[in-house]
Amino acid sequence: MTVTRENKIEQESTKREFYHLIINGEKVKSSTGETIKTYNPATGELIAEVAKASKEDANNAVAAARDAFDNGKWKKYPIGRRAQVLNKISAIMRTRFNEIVELEILDTGKSLHAAQGQVTQAIEDFEFYAGAIVGHRGTVNNVPGQFHNYTEKEPVGVCAQIIPWNYPLMMAAWKVAPAIAVGCSVIVKPASLTPLTAIILGEICLEAGVPAGVVNVIPGSGADVGNFLVEHPKVDKVAFTGSTPIGKDIMGKASQTLKRVTLELGGKSPSLVFEDADIDAAVDGSLFGIFYNSGQSCEARSRLYVHEDIYDEFMSKFVEKTKKLQLGNPFDKTTHMGAIIDQGQLDTIDGYVQSAKKEGAEILAGGNVAKPEGYENGYWYEPTIISNVNHDMSIVKEEIFGPVVVVMKFKDEKEAIRLANDTEFGLGSAVWSKDGARATRVANQIQAGIVMINCPFSAFPGTPFGGYKQSGFGRELCIETLDLYSETKSILSYYGSRPLNPFGL
Repeated sequence: MTVTRENKIEQESTKREFYHLIINGEKVKSSTGETIKTYNPATGELIAEVAKASKEDANNAVAAARDAFDNGKWKKYPIGRRAQVLNKISAIMRTRFNEIVELEILDTGKSLHAAQGQVTQAIEDFEFYAGAIVGHRGTVNNVPGQFHNYTEKEPVGVCAQIIPWNYPLMMAAWKVAPAIAVGCSVIVKPASLTPLTAIILGEICLEAGVPAGVVNVIPGSGADVGNFLVEHPKVDKVAFTGSTPIGKDIMGKASQTLKRVTLELGGKSPSLVFEDADIDAAVDGSLFGIFYNSGQSCEARSRLYVHEDIYDEFMSKFVEKTKKLQLGNPFDKTTHMGAIIDQGQLDTIDGYVQSAKKEGAEILAGGNVAKPEGYENGYWYEPTIISNVNHDMSIVKEEIFGPVVVVMKFKDEKEAIRLANDTEFGLGSAVWSKDGARATRVANQIQAGIVMINCPFSAFPGTPFGGYKQSGFGRELCIETLDLYSETKSILSYYGSRPLNPFGL
């Protein structure tokens, strides 16, 4: 799509050979002429080339966002009008749903059902924040002594938003929607491996009526462009989803200019299956909890603890169903698991599995690189179950980010809670039990930002998403997220009839 001076939009095909940067409402090439080649992980084939942002491009994007924010056009829109624009973004996305799903599958290698669910949620995010912003107000406080105090919510300013490769569109929506709902301007830096749908989202924002400079999209190197944005003095906030080590580095760099920071980082989430659980439901839920999105999820339930009384029955069913999972054509409705993002991640996953074997762990299913028929040149890994492990093993302690789950027994509730909390992470968790009191009791003691009771789903628009400990801080996907993109201004007014004379002079 292109933007004319009259701000009229001419729609361009979602699937194309070249994708531009979006800076100040215009589609531009990199100032250096460099490009990123993006490949289909399922086949290894080239999809397209993308303009690769340089530091100069990033600086131009910051300048555009800064000017758009300081001039105040967008933030001064009445809230109802901003809400209308957000709803229009979602409406355009709905009309182009199949195109966007296709592009997301090509760029990530994920399965059809996964892509459809994630694009649907991205659409619903804009609808949710279009409604949520209408009720985002300050407060009025009673102050004794003839004082009137009220607060106002103001946008924090220019926000750099760094998006991961595992959920390229959905994570972009999680960040862009609340930020622009509040009135901020944003610079979106998609992952170099999966930049396409974030670019399309930027184009749709312009088409829907978001003013030039409010949403800028600049794919590029995290080490260069990402760090440049984090350190830039005219960027007011950074929102990052990714690994814990990089999150720590971002926090350190952002501290030099006292930027606001939201970090959604790694996880090693536990799933606890008690002896009174519905075993079939727990098996199905645990299967989804680890193998959805090919295990490439920060809140994947990759540590599975099963009560010793039902361990054998549970594991028999769990292994049997795991071996039935279908890998292959991501566009086939019967495919359960898509591809791994690239060769580097595939090697990382296999390295953890081979290390576990050497340490004496037992592979109950999978454990190998996969080669689905017709997709031998892509990056695939078998859904893998590993037992005979302990908490000293790296495969139990460290985030693998792949379709690998470790399984252990526990004897009672106290031990289950201890094992669940024996990690530096605290993002997701699951509890399977028919005893409502027990489920609530255990949920209250798990050190994690998300607890799923008798269900495998972790995120819907309106449900807070974020972690404890080294899984980061701040909550996305909820009303509270609006406060992460806001400043609260307190205004105190004296309305007494006699002038104040505090010193009595």
